Amino acid sequence: MEVYITSREITQVIKIKKAENNSIGFVPTMGALHKGHLTLMEEALRNNDYVVVSVFVNPTQFNNSEDLNKYPRNLDRDISLLKTLSNSNIILFAPTVKAIYNDKIETESFDFDGLEHEMEGKFRVGHFDGVGTVVKRLLQLIEPNKAYFGEKDFQQLQIIRKLVKKRQLATQIIGCQIYRESSGLAMSSRNERLSDLQKNEAALIYKTLKTAKLKFGTESVTTILDWVAKVFLNNTILKLEYFVISDEDTLKPIKIKSNNIKYRAFIAVYADEIRLIDNIALN
Repeated sequence: MEVYITSREITQVIKIKKAENNSIGFVPTMGALHKGHLTLMEEALRNNDYVVVSVFVNPTQFNNSEDLNKYPRNLDRDISLLKTLSNSNIILFAPTVKAIYNDKIETESFDFDGLEHEMEGKFRVGHFDGVGTVVKRLLQLIEPNKAYFGEKDFQQLQIIRKLVKKRQLATQIIGCQIYRESSGLAMSSRNERLSDLQKNEAALIYKTLKTAKLKFGTESVTTILDWVAKVFLNNTILKLEYFVISDEDTLKPIKIKSNNIKYRAFIAVYADEIRLIDNIALN
């Protein structure tokens, strides 16, 4: 499997593939690949002639330098996993920081019509400027027909859709269902850092979301919010950062339900310094 590390290399190989009338799918990752990533790639391979997979730990979307330093990195393992899917139809782009940011690491400021100020935006200031900067750069370099993102980062998915629309980028954004471990825990590269005790306890996150979905049919939003807070109040392993019920399109939190609006519950939880997020459609 060829690994391309410069912007010039990746644009040249994509140009050749497109000249042969091949469709290009794209799955951006930060490496530490797992089954959740592979399901995105499988979907992309089913619907495109070639799939570009990027592995790039983007420094501008980490608010915590310790989290950036501890983020798992193992490119050789990632390549081995990719080869289990395809050795000829996957193009691996593992750029250096210089390939993405040239000589100066800085973020562009974006207006995502308020999507960036909700949930993650409140607790990770500037995070979505970092996401927007790197995703825009990657989409402009690769110019894929379709790009695939997991719904675990649903707020990010909506923001990328907004980015593509506002910047008039010629890529269709495809959202893919959350891949879960047998316990229900949403698959994440950060799960590798959980102890056995933490991982077992973290199953409570999805269990809480599923119960909240059941309650949403008959109980008020305020009642559900209070119930979730109590679930985590006396938990010694997990600390609740936020739980909100939001309009799926605007991501604004709600207190009263309305007809003909799609709602989704979002949650962020800490296990020591390891941050876990999840969400579930409510209707």
